[in-house]
Amino acid sequence: MLFNRQLTKQLIHWKSKSSRKPLIIRGARQVGKTTLVNGFSKSYARSIYLNLEKSTHRQFFEQSDDIRTIVDAIFIAHNIPTKHALDCLIFIDEIQESPKAIALLRYFYEDFPELHVISAGSLLEFALKDVPSFPVGRVEFLYLYPLNFQEFLQAIGSTVALEQLIGVPINPAAHSTLVQLFNRFCIIGGMPEIVEEFEKEQSFGNLAHIYESIWASYISDAEKYARNPTEKNVIRHIMATAAYSIDKRIKFQNFGNSNYRSREMGEAFRNLHQAKIIQLMYPTTALEPPVIADLKKSPKLQFLDTGLINYTLELSSQMLLLDDLSTIYKGAIIPHMITQELISLQSEKSQIPCFWVREKRQSSSEVDLVYSMDSHLIPIEVKSGTTGSLKSLHQFVERAPHHYAIRMYAGEYEVINTKTPNGKQYTLMNLPYYLGTQIPYYIDHLIKNY
Repeated sequence: MLFNRQLTKQLIHWKSKSSRKPLIIRGARQVGKTTLVNGFSKSYARSIYLNLEKSTHRQFFEQSDDIRTIVDAIFIAHNIPTKHALDCLIFIDEIQESPKAIALLRYFYEDFPELHVISAGSLLEFALKDVPSFPVGRVEFLYLYPLNFQEFLQAIGSTVALEQLIGVPINPAAHSTLVQLFNRFCIIGGMPEIVEEFEKEQSFGNLAHIYESIWASYISDAEKYARNPTEKNVIRHIMATAAYSIDKRIKFQNFGNSNYRSREMGEAFRNLHQAKIIQLMYPTTALEPPVIADLKKSPKLQFLDTGLINYTLELSSQMLLLDDLSTIYKGAIIPHMITQELISLQSEKSQIPCFWVREKRQSSSEVDLVYSMDSHLIPIEVKSGTTGSLKSLHQFVERAPHHYAIRMYAGEYEVINTKTPNGKQYTLMNLPYYLGTQIPYYIDHLIKNY
């Protein structure tokens, strides 16, 4: 199956730049980094693939400090004259296995700026601790995540549905089809291997062993960077229990009915956060940009992929029977997926969105997401109920210096003028769940037209 990833556009732009620097593609294991770059390499006359998990490939960087010697050795070993370097891509995969190779990237830029060099790796945050001299300002970064709904439609060949998805505003005639396709996507998630297997077999029954394999590899990876046996045990405990807490904010102390202290649990969670497997999503109290996360308040958990949660919680069979997935697992799955969709739109940074809170003794409020655009901070509530039930959203709107709000729900696209219980007039844009990847475009449409 050919995956047409949105990051390909950035790769094409990178290739055409005159001031091109070596590129590092970052992301969790098995999100499709290698497949992406191997596909992109076909746009070159020649390409060289190095996998630094192999000692024979790693030795190019380990046996010499001279970049010219290293480049000559790589080209000779692959039977390519160095005169062809101008249209040759060197792809260094699993670069986290050699901190020295990461440090040497700066010399590709300084001594061989004509070379096209892309590297990829998972758990780079941990590997960077061992890099003697990180090439600051000499490399570029791009981030890759699991497939989002837009990429999913492309992967399964639903090109007409994709054309309808990216049209603003959405054509009402496409609603029913997009709901069905989004429900399928929401159940299986966006891990490329899962999507490929499902489309090949058209069955959920064959996916369990792949989910299990992916999850086991994440546990193994995370344990590599534990500093002692206790930290390994804490990580195992989190991986086994965290999915059951996605419907609420968490406390580190005794998390998952354990006896682990806040400090032990917090350190393990922060390691998993860096690995992008289970990330901590913190609240903000801001009503306008900039959005500053309040790290003193209790966070929520954001998994790499919603499909992994559904597998862990054994929700897939239940979800198949529902038209509105907002009711599944205490209403936590759809907000999680929409957050995952927003994260997937980032390519040049890795940042978790915030949710909004107002915590008072007599009246606390919580809005699922806030999104910053221009001078506005737009509240996004994920609900299936009526506008009258949007109590937390109304708390935000009444205090915000603008009159815009978004609700994600199971119904059709609609924009209404309404008011809060205290009488503030505001414009509410109701968006179907499947428009998660389109939220920035709809916010722009909202601000410019209402």
